[in-house]
Amino acid sequence: MIELTVNGQTRTVDVPPETPLLWVLREELGLNGTKFGCGIAQCGACTVHLNGEPVRSCVTPVGEVDKKPILTIEGVATGGTLHPLQQAWIDEGVPQCGYCQSGQIMSALGLLKRVPKPTDEDIDAVLSANICRCGTYCRIRKAVHRAADNMTPEAPPPKKPAEGPAVKVGK
Repeated sequence: MIELTVNGQTRTVDVPPETPLLWVLREELGLNGTKFGCGIAQCGACTVHLNGEPVRSCVTPVGEVDKKPILTIEGVATGGTLHPLQQAWIDEGVPQCGYCQSGQIMSALGLLKRVPKPTDEDIDAVLSANICRCGTYCRIRKAVHRAADNMTPEAPPPKKPAEGPAVKVGK
């Protein structure tokens, strides 16, 4: 028996430890948002977070994730409210076929965790490892920027210097 913490819930599965995490999520736990694309960690459709970092679940043996926190696309929204990244995906009209979208979002979420205000180059460097057969890369980039703007509070404007005599420091 292998104990998993998936989207904040403890679950126990009885599968061989070499079983890919992807198949445990989909077949044993019924979490079908994570997709099978290639089976060799090249397309990114199977991306989930393990210990807060994006991993390819198609090549991650479930025996290696015992009791480590796993976040899937199903756990990104909280309390029925979409995460700002998910909302940005909708607002920018990113999905076409939708097949790669959960992996794209999970990779983008990992990026935003590390780089709250990513540049186009940051986004391209991370998300180029996720294949979108529909070619929505420009909209994906816009959605990541929109989410970053909505997730990061704006810095307050600098205060104007006080009017009046200057304060002297020292003698």
